[in-house]
Amino acid sequence: MKLIDEHQDRFGAEPVLRELHIPASTYYRWRHDVAEPCERKRHDAELTEHIRRIHADSGETYGSPRVHAVLRREGTRVGRKRVERLMRQAGIQGVSPRRPRSFTRRDPAADLAPDLVQRDFTAVAPNRLWVADISLIPTREGPWWLATIRDAFSRRIVGWHTSERADADLVLTALEYALHGRPVEPGQLVHHSDHGCQYTSIKLTTRLLKAGIEPSMGSVGDSFDNALAENFWSVLKTECVRRTTFETRTDADLALFAYIDGWYNTRRIQKRLGWLSPDEYEAKFYADQATAEPVTVEPPTPVLTR
Repeated sequence: MKLIDEHQDRFGAEPVLRELHIPASTYYRWRHDVAEPCERKRHDAELTEHIRRIHADSGETYGSPRVHAVLRREGTRVGRKRVERLMRQAGIQGVSPRRPRSFTRRDPAADLAPDLVQRDFTAVAPNRLWVADISLIPTREGPWWLATIRDAFSRRIVGWHTSERADADLVLTALEYALHGRPVEPGQLVHHSDHGCQYTSIKLTTRLLKAGIEPSMGSVGDSFDNALAENFWSVLKTECVRRTTFETRTDADLALFAYIDGWYNTRRIQKRLGWLSPDEYEAKFYADQATAEPVTVEPPTPVLTR
């Protein structure tokens, strides 16, 4: 059609159409649709702009399921297939994960905690099950290690820390940050990790004991035994780490802070949370708890004895 527009002033539209074997009615119908698009096409154009905004707000990470969920949260009723079609036509797509690598090593002489989780990463409330792991964040300045603790209930990252060394101090500091910001009842919380030497260290096990936290361990290098922690590495590496090259460790720390505290915990919606972010999911839980009607227990009927 562009060819016709370029040459119709010189040759006229219909001679060009005859040479191209295009019916004149098809061309004029196309011109009419461009000048006066139908209501559905106008709506598609408006919807595509909304999709572009949502995709950009996510750091260009959201695919069609999350874009569709955000549209519904904003009050836009639209089918998921339509969102997929518009994203495909506009060349908009989310990011895809890769298989994560394991970086922990087992200390053969360490005393191991039992596996209290048995691959059941569910919890009835916050601060009942935390999963912990470490991973490498590459930078041009050198390796940068990240330790995280994730709450199984809301999938929130409740504590994290970075260091040049993947040692016991790294995981212990992440735990201290988690304990500083979360009310933990002694005897109610399980801390699950693999058999890495950082998690079997005296420093960490002693701190868990003092806090009344029950240690639990899966095996080393088994993504199923610590699947919830491995899942976060997949998300983090896909949406944050692999999309850029960090010149310095400071650059990596700033990016991790912006992603974990500024995006993942507060705004990134998840299907398993009913398309809420971890913070929203916990806020809803506590709001429901506050508005729940207290259960009244009737006193027992007194038994008359002679």
